[in-house]
Amino acid sequence: MDPEIRKAFWKALDDSPFVMLRLAGNGNSSEPMTAILDVDAHHTVWFFMSKTNTLAAGGAARAELSAKNHKLFATLAGTLTQEHDRAVFDKLWSDKVGAWFKGGKDSPDLVLMRFAIADAEIWQVDMTVAGLLHLFTGTFIEPEQAGHHAAGLV
Repeated sequence: MDPEIRKAFWKALDDSPFVMLRLAGNGNSSEPMTAILDVDAHHTVWFFMSKTNTLAAGGAARAELSAKNHKLFATLAGTLTQEHDRAVFDKLWSDKVGAWFKGGKDSPDLVLMRFAIADAEIWQVDMTVAGLLHLFTGTFIEPEQAGHHAAGLV
């Protein structure tokens, strides 16, 4: 994958870590989740959630991202599994996460899920001057005039 698009993806996810997450085979039933990033991890994000959440069953999963400036869109495919390493749990825990769980860090209903990203498709909107002209005149926009697209591992 193009390193510039990869960099733009991780920056967009860091700026606004909200994705729609669903298990594969679960139809169109997605739910908004906050992705927790770790700069030391590659191709991985985490989600704190309730053990009773249907996503806590884990398995093949998909996440969809729309950057807050609408200049980047991504779809991610990977595997969602329970993270058992307490050091990772402690490293990723924050007061913002704690606000969602009545018992805080020690809530018996709390689970940390690891989303190992196996594949990604990213669209970066970067309209050229020619593309903008076509947009405003209602004439055909060539794909390269609208931005960049990449697929692969992020």
